[in-house]
Formats: sequence, C-alpha cells, structure tokens
Amino acid sequence: MTFQAQAAAQGERAANPVEDRAYRKVFWRIVPFLVLCYIVAYLDRVNVGFAKLQMSSELGLSEAAYGIGAGIFFIGYFLFEVPSNVIMNKVGARVWIARIMVTWGIVSAAFMFTTSETVFYILRFLLGIAEAGFFPGLIFYLTSWYPARHRAKIITTFMSAIPVSAIFGNPLSGLLMDSFHGTHGLSGWQWMFLIEAVPAVLLGVLVFFYLDDKISDAKWLTVDEKSVLTANIEAEDRTKSSSPHDVASTLRDGRVWLMCLIYFCFVLGQYGLNFWMPSIVKASGVVGNFNIGLVSAIPYICTFIVMIALGRSADRHRERRWHLIVPALIAAVGFIAATVSTSTTFSIIALSLAAAGAISCAPLFWSLPTAFLAGTGAAAGIAWINSVGNLAGFLGPFLVGYLKDFTGSTSAGMYLLAAALVIGSIAVLTVPAKSVNR
Repeated sequence: MTFQAQAAAQGERAANPVEDRAYRKVFWRIVPFLVLCYIVAYLDRVNVGFAKLQMSSELGLSEAAYGIGAGIFFIGYFLFEVPSNVIMNKVGARVWIARIMVTWGIVSAAFMFTTSETVFYILRFLLGIAEAGFFPGLIFYLTSWYPARHRAKIITTFMSAIPVSAIFGNPLSGLLMDSFHGTHGLSGWQWMFLIEAVPAVLLGVLVFFYLDDKISDAKWLTVDEKSVLTANIEAEDRTKSSSPHDVASTLRDGRVWLMCLIYFCFVLGQYGLNFWMPSIVKASGVVGNFNIGLVSAIPYICTFIVMIALGRSADRHRERRWHLIVPALIAAVGFIAATVSTSTTFSIIALSLAAAGAISCAPLFWSLPTAFLAGTGAAAGIAWINSVGNLAGFLGPFLVGYLKDFTGSTSAGMYLLAAALVIGSIAVLTVPAKSVNR
C-alpha cells in the first residue's frame, strides 16, 4: 500500500462515526475504572516507603533489611506472574482480576500485624503472589479492545495511576500515620496499612459485576460498534504472523528477552525512586510525615503531565523508540543531580526530572512488545516481560539500601539507577524502528 493510500485509509478510519463513538464508549466505560483499580494497587504496593518512616525504628529494621523486604514482593510476583496471566486468558479478566484484588487487599491489611523482620519479609512475599498477574493482565485486557494506533495514549492514561496514586496517596499515607498514631494502642503505620487495604477488597467485588471479558460481551455497545471494534483487533492480529503462539516458544523468543532487558532497566529506576522518595525528601530537611507526603507529591505532579503528553505525542507521530530514550536519559540526569543537592528546592527539581523521565518510560515501553505479540503469545509474553522486568523492583530497593548502609549516603544508589536507565536507552536503539512505529 502506498503512503497516500495509507493516509487515506487512516483518514477514513478517523472519519468513521461508528468507530469514533465506539471508542469513546469503551474509554469512558473501562479506562477510568481500571485507572482507579491501579491507583489502589500501586498505593498498596509502595506505601511501605511511608511505613518505613515509623516502622523501621519500632521494629529495628536496617536500611538493607528494609530494602530486602520492599523488594522481596517482586520474587513472589515473578514466580506466579506467567501462570496467573495464562489462567486469566482462560477464565476471563472479570473473575481473575476480582480474585487478585480481594486477595491482595486481605494480605495488605495483614501488614498491621508485622512484629519482626521475618514477618515483614513473609508478608511482602505473599503480597507479591497475591498481586501477580494484575498489571500484565490489564495490559493484555486493554490490547483486546484497542489496536496499536491508540495504544500508547490508552496505556499511558491507564498508567497515569502511578503518579496519581503518589500525588494523593503520599499525603494520605503521611496524614494517616500522624493522625492515628497511638489510637487503640496501634502505631500510625499499622492504621495506614489497614485503612488503605479496604478499597482493594471493595473494588475487587465491583470488578466481578462491572467488567466485560471481551467486546462481544459488552451489552452497552451496539452490534455495529462491536463489529467495527472486533474487525480492528482481528486486522491487527493478522499483521502479527511472527508472534509466538504458545508459552514455550514465547519464552524462547529473542525479541521477548530483549524486551525483558529494556523493561528491567527502566523498572530499576522507577522502583528505586518510589521506595526511597520519602526518605530522600526527609533527608533534604522536610519535617513531619504529612509534610513529607506533600513535598514528595510534587515530582509526581510533574510526572503526570509529562506522561500524558508523551503518550499522546507517541501515538500522533507513530514513533516509539525516541519517546522512550529521551525521557530515560533525562531521568538519568535527574538522579545524578539529586546526588549534589544542596537544598530542598534543588532536591525536588532533581527528583522531578528523575520521576517524570523514569516513570513515563513504563507505559511508553508497552508499545514495543504489543507491536509483535498476539493471542496466547501476548498473554504469556506480556506476563514474562513484566515479571522479569519487575525483578528490578527487588534489586533496586535492596541495592540502594545496601549502598546507603555501606557508604552512608544515597549517592551511589542514585548513580546505579542512572546507569541502568542509560543501558536501557541503548537497548531500545537495537529495536528495529519499522517493527514498532505503528
């Protein structure tokens, strides 16, 4: 097909009123709801960073021990990610996502009973098992509704839950810890874990009644709207003839392993920042858990703006690689700048660069593997890439904590995170542009 014919076809699609109406309905029906679910998931995953401000001194946790506990979540996540996503592909998103959310809500609430380093490790590991499959399951779910030309914007909107959860969750966590500390003999961090776990259970029940497993199940779409959405997905799947078609071939595919490397590097920067942000802000001179929450929300406000803008730009220009490389390199500069900070203001500027760049890489990245994975290969591949990449969620907090114990400063850890982002950027350049720029 010539460039003119492609442009005409794209113009025809854009001018199709049935298609436009269908995608508007899909967006408002499922995307805000999934964003809300992910906000709750991410808050329950990283609120341990705020709990540390009280919990470490009460339980006698070292920096390295906290890092192990924060990161061991991802070991359980890694072990059960692919099986969880394959099960979801068989039983449907509605049942499986509901099960995941209720389970992790119960485990998250149980953190209020943490009495030792060992209990902390066990609960973090169990939380990883409980949540395994949630994120890749929702990414896979979105790809069953949206073709590649809409995907960066939609996944970016979905993953805006990360900065939004921090913008509201950080001050909330600090406020709960300050306000409830000592109530009924419990510490503020215990109340925080209990209260922030409740929405996960309630939303999990709602998922069962609200989500539709596939386009054909959506009673809120007309027959014509279902037809055009289904045709778009089927047309795209026919272009993915090189996709692996089963779990074994997916795990042997070199492209999948390259995606694992890239995502590992980006996640290392993301979680190294998320789990240590409250401590870095506190070290800059901010006093009080609520104030730390307010100040640490600033980088995430910047992240939200940058993330949405980059997602729209990537779809508009049909360009995927440089929309990943540039923010990753900017984040690396931010991490390095944070090591020479001389004031709270300078620290927040540096952390804003680091957060906006590193966290924005996550949603933009998923345009790469979903450009060639389809069917069972997509279910297994997305889960495997996410699980291997999220091992960095274990190594990042642990290494930053270990280096802080060893050197007495977070500088070495920040250099490590910057180096990982540079390596990830170089790996992105090895991905053929024609295979992902859609």
